[in-house]
Amino acid sequence: MATSLSKSVTVIFSVLLVSFFLTVESQKFSRNLSQRSLGLRKQKLSHFRFYFHDIVSGPNATAIRIVEATRTNRTAATGFGDISMIDNPLTIGPERNSRLVGRAQGMYTSASINEMGLLMVMNYVFVEGKYNGSTLSIVGRNPVMSPVREMPVIGGSGLFRFARGYAEASTHTFNMSNGDAVVEFNVYVFHY
Repeated sequence: MATSLSKSVTVIFSVLLVSFFLTVESQKFSRNLSQRSLGLRKQKLSHFRFYFHDIVSGPNATAIRIVEATRTNRTAATGFGDISMIDNPLTIGPERNSRLVGRAQGMYTSASINEMGLLMVMNYVFVEGKYNGSTLSIVGRNPVMSPVREMPVIGGSGLFRFARGYAEASTHTFNMSNGDAVVEFNVYVFHY
Protein backbone atom coordinates (compact mmCIF):
# COMPACT_ATOMS: atom_id res chain seq x y z
CA MET A 1 0.00 0.00 0.00
CA ALA A 2 2.88 2.34 0.80
CA THR A 3 4.36 1.65 -2.62
CA SER A 4 1.07 2.39 -4.33
CA LEU A 5 0.73 5.65 -2.34
CA SER A 6 4.30 6.54 -3.21
CA LYS A 7 3.63 5.91 -6.92
CA SER A 8 0.44 8.01 -6.76
CA VAL A 9 2.29 10.89 -5.09
CA THR A 10 5.06 10.64 -7.69
CA VAL A 11 2.55 10.71 -10.56
CA ILE A 12 0.63 13.65 -9.06
CA PHE A 13 3.87 15.53 -8.39
CA SER A 14 5.05 14.85 -11.96
CA VAL A 15 1.76 16.08 -13.44
CA LEU A 16 1.89 19.24 -11.31
CA LEU A 17 5.52 19.87 -12.25
CA VAL A 18 4.82 19.46 -15.98
CA SER A 19 1.73 21.70 -15.67
CA PHE A 20 3.82 24.33 -13.92
CA PHE A 21 6.47 24.35 -16.66
CA LEU A 22 3.84 24.45 -19.41
CA THR A 23 2.13 27.40 -17.70
CA VAL A 24 5.43 29.25 -17.27
CA GLU A 25 6.33 28.57 -20.90
CA SER A 26 2.97 29.84 -22.18
CA GLN A 27 3.31 33.10 -20.21
CA LYS A 28 6.70 34.12 -21.60
CA PHE A 29 7.03 37.82 -22.31
CA SER A 30 9.07 37.40 -25.48
CA ARG A 31 10.16 34.84 -28.00
CA ASN A 32 12.62 34.56 -30.85
CA LEU A 33 11.26 34.77 -34.38
CA SER A 34 12.82 34.13 -37.72
CA GLN A 35 12.89 37.02 -40.18
CA ARG A 36 11.20 34.79 -42.71
CA SER A 37 8.17 34.29 -40.40
CA LEU A 38 7.48 38.04 -40.70
CA GLY A 39 8.06 38.08 -44.46
CA LEU A 40 11.38 39.91 -44.10
CA ARG A 41 13.99 39.50 -46.79
CA LYS A 42 17.59 40.62 -47.07
CA GLN A 43 18.10 44.25 -46.01
CA LYS A 44 18.69 46.97 -48.60
CA LEU A 45 20.57 50.24 -48.18
CA SER A 46 18.76 53.16 -49.82
CA HIS A 47 19.69 56.81 -50.25
CA PHE A 48 17.01 59.50 -50.42
CA ARG A 49 17.65 63.16 -51.24
CA PHE A 50 14.94 65.76 -50.80
CA TYR A 51 14.36 69.31 -49.58
CA PHE A 52 12.56 70.19 -46.35
CA HIS A 53 10.64 73.49 -46.52
CA ASP A 54 10.32 75.03 -43.03
CA ILE A 55 7.78 77.80 -43.68
CA VAL A 56 7.24 79.85 -40.52
CA SER A 57 5.83 83.02 -42.14
CA GLY A 58 2.67 84.01 -43.94
CA PRO A 59 -0.83 82.55 -44.08
CA ASN A 60 0.37 79.15 -45.33
CA ALA A 61 2.95 78.48 -42.62
CA THR A 62 3.84 74.80 -42.20
CA ALA A 63 5.74 75.27 -38.92
CA ILE A 64 3.88 76.91 -36.06
CA ARG A 65 5.20 77.75 -32.60
CA ILE A 66 2.90 76.08 -30.11
CA VAL A 67 4.90 76.86 -26.92
CA GLU A 68 6.91 79.99 -26.28
CA ALA A 69 9.06 79.72 -23.20
CA THR A 70 9.59 82.55 -20.73
CA ARG A 71 12.62 84.53 -21.89
CA THR A 72 15.69 85.38 -19.86
CA ASN A 73 18.81 87.24 -20.93
CA ARG A 74 20.50 83.88 -21.29
CA THR A 75 17.80 82.14 -23.38
CA ALA A 76 16.55 84.97 -25.59
CA ALA A 77 19.11 84.37 -28.37
CA THR A 78 18.42 80.63 -28.72
CA GLY A 79 14.69 80.49 -27.95
CA PHE A 80 15.43 77.77 -25.41
CA GLY A 81 12.22 75.95 -24.51
CA ASP A 82 10.18 76.98 -27.57
CA ILE A 83 8.31 74.17 -29.33
CA SER A 84 7.07 74.21 -32.92
CA MET A 85 4.72 71.74 -34.62
CA ILE A 86 5.50 71.00 -38.27
CA ASP A 87 3.87 69.62 -41.39
CA ASN A 88 6.61 70.66 -43.80
CA PRO A 89 6.66 69.74 -47.48
CA LEU A 90 9.46 67.48 -48.72
CA THR A 91 10.23 68.16 -52.38
CA ILE A 92 12.53 66.75 -55.03
CA GLY A 93 14.19 70.15 -55.57
CA PRO A 94 14.81 73.29 -53.47
CA GLU A 95 12.02 75.31 -55.13
CA ARG A 96 8.73 75.48 -53.25
CA ASN A 97 6.80 74.40 -56.34
CA SER A 98 9.07 71.39 -56.95
CA ARG A 99 7.42 67.94 -57.01
CA LEU A 100 6.17 66.87 -53.56
CA VAL A 101 7.59 63.51 -52.39
CA GLY A 102 6.38 63.64 -48.79
CA ARG A 103 5.88 65.65 -45.64
CA ALA A 104 7.88 66.02 -42.44
CA GLN A 105 5.33 65.80 -39.62
CA GLY A 106 6.23 66.23 -35.98
CA MET A 107 7.87 68.88 -33.87
CA TYR A 108 11.10 70.55 -32.99
CA THR A 109 12.10 72.32 -29.84
CA SER A 110 14.97 74.59 -28.97
CA ALA A 111 16.90 72.36 -26.59
CA SER A 112 20.10 74.31 -26.03
CA ILE A 113 20.67 77.38 -23.88
CA ASN A 114 24.04 78.25 -25.43
CA GLU A 115 23.53 77.68 -29.17
CA MET A 116 20.81 77.17 -31.78
CA GLY A 117 20.37 73.46 -31.15
CA LEU A 118 17.05 71.80 -31.88
CA LEU A 119 15.63 68.48 -30.79
CA MET A 120 13.87 67.09 -33.88
CA VAL A 121 11.08 64.52 -33.50
CA MET A 122 9.44 63.83 -36.84
CA ASN A 123 8.16 61.34 -39.35
CA TYR A 124 8.89 61.62 -43.04
CA VAL A 125 5.57 60.58 -44.57
CA PHE A 126 6.15 59.67 -48.21
CA VAL A 127 3.49 60.27 -50.87
CA GLU A 128 5.41 59.32 -54.00
CA GLY A 129 5.73 56.08 -55.96
CA LYS A 130 6.29 52.76 -54.24
CA TYR A 131 7.02 54.52 -50.91
CA ASN A 132 3.57 56.16 -50.82
CA GLY A 133 2.19 55.71 -47.28
CA SER A 134 5.51 54.54 -45.80
CA THR A 135 7.24 56.58 -43.08
CA LEU A 136 10.70 57.06 -41.58
CA SER A 137 11.03 58.22 -37.96
CA ILE A 138 13.75 60.69 -37.00
CA VAL A 139 14.68 61.70 -33.46
CA GLY A 140 17.86 63.65 -32.85
CA ARG A 141 19.79 66.82 -32.20
CA ASN A 142 20.07 69.44 -34.93
CA PRO A 143 22.72 72.11 -34.23
CA VAL A 144 21.38 74.37 -36.99
CA MET A 145 24.49 76.56 -37.35
CA SER A 146 26.66 73.56 -38.30
CA PRO A 147 27.13 73.12 -42.05
CA VAL A 148 26.07 69.45 -41.89
CA ARG A 149 24.00 67.90 -39.10
CA GLU A 150 23.39 64.20 -38.55
CA MET A 151 20.26 62.73 -36.96
CA PRO A 152 19.40 59.05 -36.46
CA VAL A 153 16.67 57.20 -38.30
CA ILE A 154 15.13 55.13 -35.51
CA GLY A 155 12.44 53.21 -37.38
CA GLY A 156 9.64 53.39 -39.86
CA SER A 157 6.47 51.86 -41.21
CA GLY A 158 5.28 50.27 -44.43
CA LEU A 159 8.29 49.53 -46.64
CA PHE A 160 10.50 50.94 -43.86
CA ARG A 161 9.54 48.52 -41.08
CA PHE A 162 12.64 47.87 -38.95
CA ALA A 163 14.45 50.76 -40.68
CA ARG A 164 17.66 52.17 -39.24
CA GLY A 165 20.13 54.70 -40.53
CA TYR A 166 20.84 58.39 -40.44
CA ALA A 167 19.80 61.67 -42.03
CA GLU A 168 22.22 64.45 -42.93
CA ALA A 169 20.79 67.97 -43.03
CA SER A 170 22.41 71.02 -44.59
CA THR A 171 20.78 74.42 -44.91
CA HIS A 172 20.18 75.31 -48.54
CA THR A 173 18.64 78.74 -47.91
CA PHE A 174 17.59 80.73 -44.85
CA ASN A 175 15.56 83.94 -45.12
CA MET A 176 16.78 86.23 -42.32
CA SER A 177 13.77 88.56 -42.66
CA ASN A 178 10.98 85.99 -42.19
CA GLY A 179 12.70 82.87 -40.78
CA ASP A 180 11.74 80.52 -43.63
CA ALA A 181 14.32 77.88 -44.47
CA VAL A 182 14.97 75.21 -47.07
CA VAL A 183 17.09 72.32 -45.83
CA GLU A 184 18.61 69.61 -48.00
CA PHE A 185 18.31 66.13 -46.49
CA ASN A 186 20.33 63.10 -47.50
CA VAL A 187 18.92 60.03 -45.79
CA TYR A 188 20.71 56.67 -45.72
CA VAL A 189 18.56 53.85 -44.47
CA PHE A 190 18.74 50.07 -44.13
CA HIS A 191 15.32 48.49 -44.67
CA TYR A 192 13.70 45.28 -45.88
